[in-house]
Amino acid sequence: MTSMEQLYQQVILDHSRERHGAGSAPGAAAESFQVNPMCGDEVRLRVHLAPGTPAPVVERVTWDGTGCSISQASVSVLTDLVAGADVATVDRLTETFRALMSNRGQPLEEDREEILGDAAAFVGVARYPARIKCALLGWMALRDALAQAVTAPPQAGRREEER
Repeated sequence: MTSMEQLYQQVILDHSRERHGAGSAPGAAAESFQVNPMCGDEVRLRVHLAPGTPAPVVERVTWDGTGCSISQASVSVLTDLVAGADVATVDRLTETFRALMSNRGQPLEEDREEILGDAAAFVGVARYPARIKCALLGWMALRDALAQAVTAPPQAGRREEER
């Protein structure tokens, strides 16, 4: 195993032990529950939007889940990446991570991997087709929750709060 592979493996292990964003918090704009039918991994992800922004911005993501270290670490990593990002940036991150998972274990171009931060550590996961869905589980939950959040009609009484 090369030193880079060891570093990547350590990033995944660290995030699976110290789960960033794990737990729930009130005030989520939307949530999504996703299950990987291949292995039973589960994640319930909530997206919290920043108030008072002209365009939707992810303030933070909270989540609960059970499953392998890859699925849990992937959600933890995405939690860090999307905090404070607008919807277009989150979509670009999601598509870049999907590209990494579709690249059969080969790294992406350097500039694309840079935007992934710790998520680039999952490059080795893409060598194992059964594990790709584990790594993508949280990202699919994020995409679903964010779509719900930005397309939901305003809640009754919300306009009064905004004034």
